Amino acid sequence: MVRHTPCLFAAVLLTVGWAGTSMAETGQADGLSALPDRAPADRVAQGIADEALRALVEETLERNPGLRAGFARARAAAQKAPQVASLPDPTAEATAFLAPPETRVGPQRLMLGYSQPLPWLAKLDLREEAAVHGAVALEHGVQADRLRLVTEVRRLYHELAFLDRSRETAATFLEHLIQHEEVAQARYATGVGSTQAVLKLQAEITRAERALVDLDLGEAALRARVNSLRDRPAATPVTRGSFPVAIEEAALEAGKLAALARSSRPELRAAAAGLARADTLERLARMASKPDFNVGVTYTLVTPRDDEAARLLAPAGNGNDVFGVRGGITLPLRRRSRAAAVQEALDLRSHAVDERRAAELTVESEVGDLAQRLPLAWRRLRLLEDLLIVQAEEALESAEAGYIAGSLNTLDLFDAEHVLFEAQTATDRARADYLIGLAELEGAVGRSLAVLGEEPALRPARQSSRLRRQPAGTPAHPVGGLAEKGGTER
Repeated sequence: MVRHTPCLFAAVLLTVGWAGTSMAETGQADGLSALPDRAPADRVAQGIADEALRALVEETLERNPGLRAGFARARAAAQKAPQVASLPDPTAEATAFLAPPETRVGPQRLMLGYSQPLPWLAKLDLREEAAVHGAVALEHGVQADRLRLVTEVRRLYHELAFLDRSRETAATFLEHLIQHEEVAQARYATGVGSTQAVLKLQAEITRAERALVDLDLGEAALRARVNSLRDRPAATPVTRGSFPVAIEEAALEAGKLAALARSSRPELRAAAAGLARADTLERLARMASKPDFNVGVTYTLVTPRDDEAARLLAPAGNGNDVFGVRGGITLPLRRRSRAAAVQEALDLRSHAVDERRAAELTVESEVGDLAQRLPLAWRRLRLLEDLLIVQAEEALESAEAGYIAGSLNTLDLFDAEHVLFEAQTATDRARADYLIGLAELEGAVGRSLAVLGEEPALRPARQSSRLRRQPAGTPAHPVGGLAEKGGTER
């Protein structure tokens, strides 16, 4: 085993992230794209067509404190590999003899020693490999957090855009209510109207004003959430584009999307790295029966003998210092401890296997669920946009005709207009839900649908002419100026 290869791999991975090119993970491998492989969150962000949304996502990825903390933790874990791969520090010893032992060649005054522990070399390799896999798992975990953050920001953005759209529709409807109430007041003053129409319209005006306040409250909560994700004050404005009022259906192939998710989702890569770490720890635990060594050298300072016998006849080697070599070996006798370590490693590996399977099931469930729900959401949108809106417009046109003919009153006209208002609001809600579903699907796959050629294209906006904001000073309804010509209020 080449000990430095895993360490270099971890250093490259944690330094440059996923910015490098890998034939196993680029579009060249799966036939989708020839671009260098990037982190899934970055791939999804780059595929966002809305410039305001893309800028918001990129800012959030850059400023989010949770992501910064995760990357710091991953970088710290990467520093573990060179620590566990190094030999233990050597030991230097010194012994000064207070009562020097007398030897044939003289008394020993000082002994110096130097020793170096030497673990079984494969243990160092396995410790380094386990540390590398742990750091890689943390890195992929942070990438999974980034991908989830992209999806969450997109969801909040579409919710804010829906609130903007709803506010415009509700404000226009409120203008119509005020004009209807003025007409009802005038009819009541002339004796042809009833107080019921006036009171009901006034109550509806209050409800519409309350709805606008509720929309403002909802926007404040969403804005605060977005700003917390991008580390800004809660009241900071969130720039957003216009609400796409019409889209095309995305062609979805569940099998293809599931395969792409399995190759792209960081959670699966993190689980795979966790399993590799567990395998390495198991091998390391089984190697506990291998002995460790300790080698060293010693030096003993010996002074010459100065006794009477040595002065009369000095012994050979009188005062010569002593050099020695020392060695030791550990005795792995604690079988119970080693057995417990192996069992711990086996349990950790079992946990890693189940965790990887759980991650696979989660990914498959997310992609499968969205692949089934999005076509249903599209059918609901089509029913609302192509049928309900058209029917509500026709009903309003019929009410206008009856009002002009005198067979219907102001309340009948208001009811028809209210139905159209609710239909428009429901249709906008369905559009927002479909856009959010597409964002969740891209987050579940880990790729932009634009890269796959399955991105829904935007169509020209289809707006109802009945609730379109009118210029100031003009009637909000084509029959608003014919109030005096209408029939008698019921």
